[in-house]
Amino acid sequence: MSTITMKFGGTSMGGHDAIAQVARIICDHADQGNRILTVVSAMSGVTDMLLQAASTSAAGDEATHITIIEELRKRHHETAEQLIRSEKLREALLEDLDSLLDGLNALCHSIAVLREVTPRGMDLISSFGERLSARLLAAHLNDLGRNSIAIDASDLIVTDDNFQDAVPYMDETRQRVQEYLVPCLENGMLPVVTGFIAATRKGIISTLGRGGSDYSAAILGAAIDTDHLWIYTDVDGIMTADPRIAPTARVIPVLSYGEVGELAYFGAKVLHPKTVQPMIDRGSPVRVRNTFNPSHPGTLIQPQSEITAGAVKAVTAIKDVSLISVEGRGMVGVPGIAGRTFMAVARANTSMLLISQSSSEQSFCFVIPSNRTAPTLAAIRDELDREIQRKDVDRIWAKEDIVIITTVGAGMRGMPGVAARVCGALAAHGINILVIAQGSSEYSISLVVAADDATKAVQVLHDLIA
Repeated sequence: MSTITMKFGGTSMGGHDAIAQVARIICDHADQGNRILTVVSAMSGVTDMLLQAASTSAAGDEATHITIIEELRKRHHETAEQLIRSEKLREALLEDLDSLLDGLNALCHSIAVLREVTPRGMDLISSFGERLSARLLAAHLNDLGRNSIAIDASDLIVTDDNFQDAVPYMDETRQRVQEYLVPCLENGMLPVVTGFIAATRKGIISTLGRGGSDYSAAILGAAIDTDHLWIYTDVDGIMTADPRIAPTARVIPVLSYGEVGELAYFGAKVLHPKTVQPMIDRGSPVRVRNTFNPSHPGTLIQPQSEITAGAVKAVTAIKDVSLISVEGRGMVGVPGIAGRTFMAVARANTSMLLISQSSSEQSFCFVIPSNRTAPTLAAIRDELDREIQRKDVDRIWAKEDIVIITTVGAGMRGMPGVAARVCGALAAHGINILVIAQGSSEYSISLVVAADDATKAVQVLHDLIA
């Protein structure tokens, strides 16, 4: 008997047909003798609606949150009506959904009175989407004659109080999971657990930030010593490129954790490295699969790399970025300028996506999100004001309308000539490279090109994939 942890995203929980498909997948694998733990996201679009309800309430707009909550009530009620045949189960479910939504309404009213929503309050508001969807799926499974229960992850996952991006305490979480969740699995139940949400040691609801539902599944999977973690989405797996840019893009059969980390960092819509860290720690495989094409094997993510011909496995692009350059002939041999610049960037609360420096020390540059350009430039100029006055630093400037193009593949680590092939392919098509950088992992080569060249660059480099 294997234990399988399945996570279903928002599109997989998008409506009654999708939820019925999710239930079929769960039941099929349970009928094969497996123990199944299910983790779900909110129905597609619901979390955004909840955040809008919170923000408009904080602005004193009560009418909007009332409208939003009634839309949520109508959508979840209609889904329940279509999913649940048993009148008894349906009435109990509708009562449960209404209780949650009435509580949400009261919270939004309180926010409107206070004219303020804290990160803690935002976590509580945004938790309702998963709590609603988990109850829908569990009720449908019970209606199919299965023994299912909806469980709020706030009863299982213990975190610090860094609201909106909380960090789990794994030992305490494992203890709770072993006490409350594992007996359900051992008794043949099909528990449906809310993704994204958790709670502090004091029982205050928190959320896990970006990729929160995937992260929940990995945390819980690790805590029950799962044999498999399957992340279900609406595509067949992780692609070699964005198919809207490269029409010949295809599913990558196998990736290593290191390769997935590079892909996620450099803009691919794949698992964020943090979300599968608990599984990495166990050395366990993760598979990305398609809810709507369940027979497809998807992409297997495993600890070790598989080298492919040509070395390059995928090409990604990050848009909406700016290239910041610090230049000056007086910088040569002057210690600390780069360090102080980077500290100024950190104080501006800006992340650097890529860094490059000339060997002469006369300039260095880095890439940041475009929406952070103005405050970052101001912070650097303030920090280096003396050097600017002394003419040690000649210019601090930003180049807009650029894109980071990254080629990823473990085979790039030890295969000579990969960088030459990448740069040569772009040169052959008249694409100028503004900056080039290779990470210490040697899993990737990143190139900065003009935004006008980005689409062609992705297509050209995708042709290098064997």
